Amino acid sequence: MTSSTEIFFSKFCDLEQLSHAAMDAFCGEALGELFLEYAENEVLRIEDGLVQTPSFNRRRGFGLRSFRGDSSRYSFSSSLDAADVKKAAAIVSSPWQSQSSINSPNIIEKKQENTLYEPRHFSEALSLGNKIQLLKNIDAYARTKAPNLRHITVALAGSWQAVSITKDSGERIEDFRPLVRLTVFVVVEENGKQDSGSFSGGGRFGYDQIMSPEVSYTYVDEALRQANVKLHAVAAPAGEMPVVLANGWTGILLHEAVGHGLEGDSIRKKTSSFHNLLGETIGSSDVTVIDDGTLKNRRGSINIDDEGTPSQRNVLIENGKLVGFLQDRMNSRLMEMSATGNGRRENHENPPIPRMTNTFLLAGKYEQEEIISSVSRGVYAKSFADGQVDVASGKFVFSASEAYLIENGKITTPVKGAMLIGDGPSVLKKISMVGNNFSLDTGTGSCGKDGQWVPVGVGEPGVLIDSITVGGAG
Repeated sequence: MTSSTEIFFSKFCDLEQLSHAAMDAFCGEALGELFLEYAENEVLRIEDGLVQTPSFNRRRGFGLRSFRGDSSRYSFSSSLDAADVKKAAAIVSSPWQSQSSINSPNIIEKKQENTLYEPRHFSEALSLGNKIQLLKNIDAYARTKAPNLRHITVALAGSWQAVSITKDSGERIEDFRPLVRLTVFVVVEENGKQDSGSFSGGGRFGYDQIMSPEVSYTYVDEALRQANVKLHAVAAPAGEMPVVLANGWTGILLHEAVGHGLEGDSIRKKTSSFHNLLGETIGSSDVTVIDDGTLKNRRGSINIDDEGTPSQRNVLIENGKLVGFLQDRMNSRLMEMSATGNGRRENHENPPIPRMTNTFLLAGKYEQEEIISSVSRGVYAKSFADGQVDVASGKFVFSASEAYLIENGKITTPVKGAMLIGDGPSVLKKISMVGNNFSLDTGTGSCGKDGQWVPVGVGEPGVLIDSITVGGAG
């Protein structure tokens, strides 16, 4: 049966011919894959009611990798021509050409099942004029809601990627990946003082799911709320103190400070602080951490990873015990473990490496009010702006974009300049209360590693960290 990607890619190339050309790279004990990609991307933006020049681009090409042991070769091209694939095969197979060749396997088309998102194009049913008008409507709504609005940017981004992956076994598998995001950024003023707020959301679906007034106007409301709260913020306190993390986006701290340290390449190379702790208790018994690429329509979800391995739900930490890592094919073979569906790449110009998908902390038993009321003096971090982490040590610094004082068990004054300073291994052991209010982020995250960026998701319930260093001005 002819697959949907074969029909699609037939506009540009002969899939069968390219797949067989790639098989020359996998001689002897060499493994690898041929990754074919076609992608469309656009960004539309309105600033203070004025339409900015839209950005549209298309990308297509292939990446061919072979690996044996801990050595690998990679070659890519924007061409989709069998002759170029053959040249790439000669390049990536050169280190092990002395090995005995094997017969090329038959190409087996494997239909991807359990689709996590509709393969339709992000812009389906919406013309350019429609999209611009919807952005203008969002801008107009913000002006009616906030007399003190001084600046607003509304940005809409969409991408659609078709991939076909032929593995060294001859198996060929496909995926069509939509992705959209809407961002609202505002600046408000009061008594000569200005501050900003922003809100974003999206996922693997079409524009229609985020551009309706019922959804997009809530983005405006949230951005304005943040900005107006920050106008009245005081300097954050400094020192060691309890910190309560809100649910949802604050899971980015877990992603950065813990998740990266559980990726197979850093574990195998012993550059992670967790590399020798498999089976050990590394956190409180309330801590269970999952990486799950199978959540429907989520930004970090993928039907298959970029090596052709089906995505799956991976338990990393269970009741405080380290039980698993995130693996691509190469590192999993070297570590004698199973690939977990986490071999990801930014595009055809990059080889796959172990990456997270949707990473989150499971819910606990406490009400949010119980967690807050247990703190006599501390900080409530509702959202983070950015952060830095050193994978080898797990040390991190995160800046809170919205935070409040906790005084006598109640959330009180908003604060600015709050920075959380610590390390992942220590923080896991200092989590004493985990809430029952689990939520995922709104679908806005992107993760950078080795110069590559991929869409990811994070999440968690409310969490109490008994003691952590807060950097502030107070």
